[in-house]
Amino acid sequence: MSTENNIWKLAEAYVEQTLAEAELVQLKNRLASDSAFAEEFHECVNMIRSLGSRGKQVQFRSLLADIHGAQKQVPAKRTAKGYIMLMPEYWRTAAVAAGIAILTSLSTYWLVQNNNKKIASQYSLLKRDLEKYKRSQHQLINNIKAQAATTPTATVRYTGTGFALTNDGYLVTNYHVTEGADSIYIQNREGEYFKATVKSIDPAADIAILKVDYKNFRFSKHDVPYTFEKTKKGLGARVYTMGYPQDEIVYNEGYISSKNGFGGDSMQYMLELPANPGQSGAPVIDADGNVIAIITGKQTETEGTTYAVSSKALVQLIRNLPAESRLRLPKVNKLGGLSREQQIERLEDYTCSIKVYKK
Repeated sequence: MSTENNIWKLAEAYVEQTLAEAELVQLKNRLASDSAFAEEFHECVNMIRSLGSRGKQVQFRSLLADIHGAQKQVPAKRTAKGYIMLMPEYWRTAAVAAGIAILTSLSTYWLVQNNNKKIASQYSLLKRDLEKYKRSQHQLINNIKAQAATTPTATVRYTGTGFALTNDGYLVTNYHVTEGADSIYIQNREGEYFKATVKSIDPAADIAILKVDYKNFRFSKHDVPYTFEKTKKGLGARVYTMGYPQDEIVYNEGYISSKNGFGGDSMQYMLELPANPGQSGAPVIDADGNVIAIITGKQTETEGTTYAVSSKALVQLIRNLPAESRLRLPKVNKLGGLSREQQIERLEDYTCSIKVYKK
């Protein structure tokens, strides 16, 4: 393999990984034994990677060939380090070529950084930061039952939404709602407050399972009326949600626009369904009254695009609980034959506002 006068083509083949195994071995031996060659070779490799596209590589290689041809007519001097001293009339051409490489590298860096910032700006969590609303502790806890808990010593920092898994006080919300909390309370339909404790989490899926601390707590006199889907629904399925972006429960409806969520996450859905801060953890329900997902975030660049983690992820988390903590999810759906208004009326008893306290 001759490399003396063909270093640019050799560097191209190396970058494109088209060298035969024997050629690659020979190249490595040459690099190890010839420091001047190694320095020139690595400069070529770095230039090729900076130029990026093959079209720019060919153009630049042609430029070098022109320079090399001109140098055959003019005596050239090689320094101890192997650099070629160019005639003054070629400095401008070389500077332009180097400028192209630098500009390409800087442009690539800017595009990567800008894309990362754009991705970050496209996803917004939907917990509600109450510091923005200047809500006082007294306003938010004046209805807490004495049996449920003592008065918290910190002010409410965030709010979200939760909904029942079982009638005796187990509920689910987003992990990001409860993360770092000093204490957590739920507020039910009647405005009563109860202290709750996190029992299990799945940060990757953004799910947290809570349990109301009050021993005799019940969401309602009746069993939980909905069931949880164990498989994902199809595109176009009509869905709705109920949550707490404000002090009173709010209803929204829409449809599944993609079976995968943010960044292609297969554990999420993408929904065309309005949602606002405070609705993190709200249930997403299909027309038959089955819970199919839990709202977790929204698309900030468009109106109405929401992301929700599928109920399949919740079912998997529950299955992984220790035997003594295993929950029995409801198996009978009692909402299927009801009108939408009747479904909503029943669901209000099992949907609650989450109040997160931090010192």
